[in-house]
Amino acid sequence: MLGTRGVPARYGGFETAVEEVGRRLADRGHRVVVYSRPTEPEASAGSSYLGMQRVELPVVRKRSLETLLHTGLSAGHLLRHRTDVAFLFNCANAPWLPLLRLRRIPVATHVDGLEWQRGKWGSTGRRYYQLAEKLAVRGSDALIADAAGIADYYAETHNAGTVQLSYGAPVVPPDTDRLAELDLAPGGYHLVVARFEPENHVREIVEGYRASAAARPLVVVGSAPYSDEYTAAVHAAADHRVRFLGGVWDQELLDQLYVGARSYLHGHSVGGTNPSLLRAMGAGAAVSAWDVNFNREVLGAAGRFFADPAGVAAAVEQADQDEAGTAARATLSSRRATDYNWDDVADGYERLAFDLAGHRLPRPRRTGR
Repeated sequence: MLGTRGVPARYGGFETAVEEVGRRLADRGHRVVVYSRPTEPEASAGSSYLGMQRVELPVVRKRSLETLLHTGLSAGHLLRHRTDVAFLFNCANAPWLPLLRLRRIPVATHVDGLEWQRGKWGSTGRRYYQLAEKLAVRGSDALIADAAGIADYYAETHNAGTVQLSYGAPVVPPDTDRLAELDLAPGGYHLVVARFEPENHVREIVEGYRASAAARPLVVVGSAPYSDEYTAAVHAAADHRVRFLGGVWDQELLDQLYVGARSYLHGHSVGGTNPSLLRAMGAGAAVSAWDVNFNREVLGAAGRFFADPAGVAAAVEQADQDEAGTAARATLSSRRATDYNWDDVADGYERLAFDLAGHRLPRPRRTGR
């Protein structure tokens, strides 16, 4: 598995998928190798992590090149080691596909959620991603999409079929005892968890909240490693009711923030099925989300949707005032989360791996039941 920051998962959706799928495949007896970037000493697990073998390679800390160069090193390393199947994450890494094909390694590329639409990329970056999509279609043995909207895009734009493998929603314990560490109370705040990037609409959410008459504070979790200007704009849009916590890497505390939120505001618009959204649903949060097909696909009737700051203001005011309606949406959200199961996702990856390697799936062992 290559093309991500690797494991332990401490950043985004691809990393979460690698960790959750990889650990399950390792538990089933497969040898799983994950190419990883350097981590902090306390986060690193050496050469293995949850049964997966970590191959840690150096990086160049430059936003536009970091992923591509690290994946190139990973592909070069992989050429010298036997593997049955490679899972390549992020179509931006597609230029390295010929290298893997040269070694006759079957490759499934997990394409990203319309990366060229992200606001952080200029015209050159957008053209590169559009080219990379074409290279991924031509050079991959299979394409993986995590949402129906992504599958539809590749069918309509590139006349390419995809295997749809989504993400899983975690079952989050209903604990809130640590919220007191942040001077918060269960049900006493609205929550945003997102990287500070334009397509995640953190600024619009803060602007909408500021225009609202919400009595409960807005708690914002997240940051942006390369975007000081956008971060400054987000902070400038806030009033005294907005609390910025920065990155929260303590997973237990982050889970309790989801559980204790009066409502969760999800502004992501281009990334397909989003792990933060699924975690909020797994925590039983009432979710209001940016109005795009990806979010509607995941939330269904459990969601409320907005498309501008005025919609955010209406959403938080409704969540503040309508206790019964908000509780009902939270229950629907929790039920819908059960449709997203990591074991099922791992089953899909395993079937695809056997298919690409030209092997039959092993017979299930008899249980006597």
